[in-house]
Amino acid sequence: MSTEIEARARLFDAIEGGAAFWSREINEHGARAVVEKIIGKGYDPIKYERVITRVCSTSAEQILEKIGATGSEFIYPTNDDWPDTLEDLACPPIALIVRGDISLLKSSQLAIVGTRNPTHYGVRVAGDFAAGFVDRGWCITSGGAYGIDAAAHKGALIAEGSTIAVLAAGIDINYPAGHARLFAEILEAGAIVTEVMPGVNAIPSRFLTRNRLIAALSNATLVVEAAFRSGSLRTARDAAELLRPVMAIPGPINSPTSEGCHRLIGERAAEIVTSVADAVEFLSI
Repeated sequence: MSTEIEARARLFDAIEGGAAFWSREINEHGARAVVEKIIGKGYDPIKYERVITRVCSTSAEQILEKIGATGSEFIYPTNDDWPDTLEDLACPPIALIVRGDISLLKSSQLAIVGTRNPTHYGVRVAGDFAAGFVDRGWCITSGGAYGIDAAAHKGALIAEGSTIAVLAAGIDINYPAGHARLFAEILEAGAIVTEVMPGVNAIPSRFLTRNRLIAALSNATLVVEAAFRSGSLRTARDAAELLRPVMAIPGPINSPTSEGCHRLIGERAAEIVTSVADAVEFLSI
């Protein structure tokens, strides 16, 4: 019988984040029982061929060694470091790989998200809000992407605060490549988190499953600039489903980069905020 960490490692390596079926199985039966059932050919061999093959062909020792080689920690539910906020998700992660200050995962966090193609206005606002919340002892959480994400991370660092980047790729992959230096700076005063194995590249679906982690880790979410159809709106809706406060920054009525924010505000899916003081009052902090 495998230990909890061994079972979690094998499932983490084989199963894509946010898989509803496997989340239910692990939740109902436990990780170790699921691994035993996979090995014992208890699941449909055609429907779940990829997962079965992967679990049966890779040892937990190999997986944990690969993670350890990146200087990261492998955490999962029941670990002292595990953020319980993730258990609010319909499909919580099997585990996470973390580098940096792991204690930040349990700190008060503001998610700041938005477009990869922001205006100067959006960049300034994201940095200002990050700095304002850092000054109040909060950590800034975002996705490490170009645009608003980067402005939020940098705003927190400039204000000498902490920030968490939740990646859609392996912990050892600088994605986007232009952020290698930013990620190094984040590790000095924050943490980098991922739900995928080292060496795994980002693909579109992983950004969407990653967004739910940003929403669940954070006490509240702020959308700074977002197009009408934007991944940032998915993060906002994930946060709303978890009953976490969602805020949005208004912009010029003719700005395509503010259409998503205006949509959230118009649908009453987000509170309009125009200053850090506004946000602080709304969150009662």
